Amino acid sequence: MRTFACLLCLIFAAAGSAFGQAIVLKGGDRIFSSEFTIQEGKIVRTIKIGENTATSIIDKKNIDLLEWPYPAELTESSDLLAKGKTEEAIAVLKKGRDFFENFEGIEGNWYVDTYFAYIEALNQGGKFDEVVKSLPSLRALKLTDAQKMRLRIIQLDIERQTSSDYLSIIGEAQSILKETDDSAIGASLWGIIADVHTRKKEWEKALLAYLRIPVFYGTQMQRVPEAELNAARILIKMKRYEDAASFLGRIVESYPGSPVAETATKEKAAINGMKNVAEEEAAAAEKKDGEDKPKADEAPPAAAPKA
Repeated sequence: MRTFACLLCLIFAAAGSAFGQAIVLKGGDRIFSSEFTIQEGKIVRTIKIGENTATSIIDKKNIDLLEWPYPAELTESSDLLAKGKTEEAIAVLKKGRDFFENFEGIEGNWYVDTYFAYIEALNQGGKFDEVVKSLPSLRALKLTDAQKMRLRIIQLDIERQTSSDYLSIIGEAQSILKETDDSAIGASLWGIIADVHTRKKEWEKALLAYLRIPVFYGTQMQRVPEAELNAARILIKMKRYEDAASFLGRIVESYPGSPVAETATKEKAAINGMKNVAEEEAAAAEKKDGEDKPKADEAPPAAAPKA
């Protein structure tokens, strides 16, 4: 009985190794992740023989494929983005990208996936200069049709930051929405549409666009915290202070310890105790504010001459 139990242990151990993280050499040998490290861009294998340790460099040319399950970096980063922790997600994805870059071009490698996710996280975090610099190398990669579609979203998002041709941007976003039912793409596009309406001070349209993300694309949790925060900000613009405070309070409770929650706490404190303003009064106040400010092409009134 004991022998049978030991045999089962060996079988399960072998099965676990077979489905673990490993480099498969062209000769068929497997080198498991516990046996190698990346040092200065080189794949270093470490073998222990009794009390002695020997190291050797694995030539990339001798690698046939990677046996690697879905990377932990992609799972962890999605979880961090869902908690509003964009910076931490970017750091995790950068680590994954740097690791898999050493195996670029090898079958079973996750380099393209981690690199693409890294660029998307940078874009979501508002690091547009870094995204723009990375676009040429991203386009040079062998992308799937789904990734090519997502690249269009990134490019449209950059255009949103650099162009005032709002009609064209919204038109392109709506065109892409008709081409796909992918929820990740839909959530990204509605974020772009909402921001364009915000820039145009179309508060009602912006609010509805932001709210579409948690309501219709709730599975895309990495997009929800930012959308909810922006929806609360739009409520403040509409002078619906009580509604905004309630919204911000839910954000603080939903994403504790995140930058989104910290921002929501500060913005809630700034409107604490303020009541909703009737829609007519809010519109009149906004119109007056616009009239009081000099137009972009209008010089400010000259100072009265001194006596």
